[in-house]
Parts: sequence; C-alpha cells; structure tokens
Amino acid sequence: MTPAFQSTHSLSLPTAWYALYPLWQGAEADVQRGLPHSQLSPAWQMLLLGDGSPTRHLQLLTGEQTEVDVIDMSLVGNDLDGAPEVIQVVPGPRLRRQVWLRTPSGQRLAYATSWWEASHVDEYLQNRSLPIWANLTRLRTELYRDVQGIHYGHSEALELAFEQAGPFWGRHYLFWHHGQPITLIYEVFSPYLQTYLGATNGDRFPAQPNLKQ
Repeated sequence: MTPAFQSTHSLSLPTAWYALYPLWQGAEADVQRGLPHSQLSPAWQMLLLGDGSPTRHLQLLTGEQTEVDVIDMSLVGNDLDGAPEVIQVVPGPRLRRQVWLRTPSGQRLAYATSWWEASHVDEYLQNRSLPIWANLTRLRTELYRDVQGIHYGHSEALELAFEQAGPFWGRHYLFWHHGQPITLIYEVFSPYLQTYLGATNGDRFPAQPNLKQ
C-alpha cells in the first residue's frame, strides 16, 4: 500500500487520507497469533490487536473524555481510495470520514479514517461529531470488530499532527453488524501513548518489508 497523503500544507482540510508508508505490515494471521514481545510490548498489543473500543481504551488510559475533530467527510464513490484491499467488501458508493481523537486540552492521541456505505452512514453516525463508539453505544448496536491487519511505518503528516517522531503503529479492521460489513476503519496511534502504555519496543522491530495485507 502506498501513502495517499500528498501535501503537508493543510492538516485541517485534507484532500486525501494519511496512510502510513510501511516498513512492515502484518496480516490477519499475525493479528491472531500476536507479535513477539520484543517487537511490540504486551500493553500495546492489547490496544492494537484487541477487539475492544479504542475510544473507550483512550478514555481509561488518560482519565479524560476522548473528543473527536472531524476533518473530512468525502464521497469517494466506488473508488478503492488507496485503502486496504478489504475495502471491497464494504458496499459502494462509499463515504470516507477522517478524524483526530484527542483529549479536551487538544493532545492528539490517534488518527482514524473510515469508509462507509454512503446510503447507510446516517443510520450509524447520527451525531457525526461523536466518536463511532459513542454513536453505536447510543444505538445499542451489536458489533463485531474484525482486526484484519497491523501496520508499522512513517508519515510526515502525522509527525506534524502528533508532534511526535515516527515510525507509528496502526491497524485496520472491519465492523460487522448482522453478518454484514458496515465500515472499514484504519487507525494510527500517537507515540504520546507511551506515557501510559510504556515503550512499544518498536525500535527492536525488524524493519524488513513484509507487505502482505
């Protein structure tokens, strides 16, 4: 997967989304078996490879409400949009949503892009200024979070946005509801979270291209 971001001039109104330029990528099998602790610490693996809500996890870690800055809502139609290949299971035409997850004081904790079937997005995101988890909790929607892949790589745009040096860890997953995929989500977490989770051990990660999806 190649980075879709083209320019760092505007972090508030992107024309594309901020994909990591991968040093390594792991597939669903890597997610299921986990990574050696010398490559990614247990605490970070719980955040990245677990099937719980990242918004909820961030609230528990920081002790603060997790707030959302929506920076993009774009119709992308049936275009694959440079997303992981599994986007093809989300029916088109699609809408792309991009957000920063942050503390009330403005500390950015994560970046997320999601792709939705455009005709159904209002059904699940009734309040688009809230995190996805908050919207779906209000609706009492039963979901299965299906983590499909893990990413380790660079992004100049995210270095500027997080005010943290890379490489960064990210992941992508599907949400399933009633046996149907409703959205694909790609998330990248700020190294600032080492304040709460400790070191990622990413400096011990073999920087060998493993570009499987």
